[in-house]
Amino acid sequence: MIKPLTLSRFALLSHSARATGLALSIVLASALSACSQEASEGAAPAEAVSQDKAFDLVAAKGHGFNAGAVMSAHKVYVFFDPQCPHCAHLWESAQTLMDKVHFVWMPVAFINGSSLPQGAALLQSDNPVEAMKAHEASILARQGGMDASASVPDEISSQIKANTALLNQLGAESVPFIVARNAKTQAAVMHAGAMPPAELAKTLGLD
Repeated sequence: MIKPLTLSRFALLSHSARATGLALSIVLASALSACSQEASEGAAPAEAVSQDKAFDLVAAKGHGFNAGAVMSAHKVYVFFDPQCPHCAHLWESAQTLMDKVHFVWMPVAFINGSSLPQGAALLQSDNPVEAMKAHEASILARQGGMDASASVPDEISSQIKANTALLNQLGAESVPFIVARNAKTQAAVMHAGAMPPAELAKTLGLD
């Protein structure tokens, strides 16, 4: 479920901003570039997984489809909800790096009832990259995305639910959420929210 920025929350954030000078602008920027979820009951706390260990954990336990330069040693994992327009914007930004990066797009489901079926349809597609292109174009056009059967195989449903649990284990509260290593320094990278192409390249160490 998308977490709204209510008036009361805005007032509290404003008070914090006066104390820190920057907090409000950071929170608002995040709200404008990501779709948030309510904390899941029983989810692991944010500190349960260190940033250094996150990449290996996601590589071992995540489920997604490949896009871009699949032979590249530079692998980037992206958690996304199929109903998230900010994820669609990040998908568009990533197109500029498809010849350099091996992306793994990993669907989660928390926004609405279409999230799980559409994520399952993408995972099961014979050509998930082309299906994703059409789907995200539909999302950006506010047409709801791809048609998807509500009947989802248990195995695929379990994979998407596992991705969602993994996102929570990382302490993430919104999508899109990137887990990667900087191509220049090999330092761990975790980033929430959509970015324009130049910022995405810089975040991944490809500028």
